[in-house]
Amino acid sequence: MKRRPPFTLVRDLHSHDTVKALEQLLEEARQGKVIGIAFAAMCRRRRFFVSAAGEAHRNPTFARGMVAALDDSLSQLLHAHS
Repeated sequence: MKRRPPFTLVRDLHSHDTVKALEQLLEEARQGKVIGIAFAAMCRRRRFFVSAAGEAHRNPTFARGMVAALDDSLSQLLHAHS
């Protein structure tokens, strides 16, 4: 039987920068500046969901290009931290 430590410290996963980013997106959407969104959202326990709304949903070809640009950006971030 695998032994586990008597306790595990759990990080506070409340992400203030996530809330701030979502509030900024919401404000820009209300102003008509953001007309579509394609996203992946990370949840606890390594769960996630993906979706698209607005123009990103109506124009999946463009949305796929946006997601490819996001993938490139995350790849650069990964390599910058390694």
